[in-house]
Amino acid sequence: MKKTLLAEFTAREGAQDEVARLIGDYALAVREEEGNIAFDVYTKAAEPRAFWIFEVYRDEDAFQAHLNAPYGGPFNAALTPLIEETASVLTFLDPLA
Repeated sequence: MKKTLLAEFTAREGAQDEVARLIGDYALAVREEEGNIAFDVYTKAAEPRAFWIFEVYRDEDAFQAHLNAPYGGPFNAALTPLIEETASVLTFLDPLA
């Protein structure tokens, strides 16, 4: 079964461009993962500091491989001081049908 989630965070005032650069670079790496199906980055139209990332992985094993990728830790360490939350807020999604 596919693993689908929405990751959300808000860039601190003045950090939006750096957050966009970081997530853009990270997205390139994640999209190369064997089990990644989608890693789509958005900002809210009415609130451009709010980032939403829609992620889909082939299955739980692919998601776990993503979590253990060597570039994840450095990305999160660089991101954390630039966002308002203590970490990305993750919402796991299940298909309706």
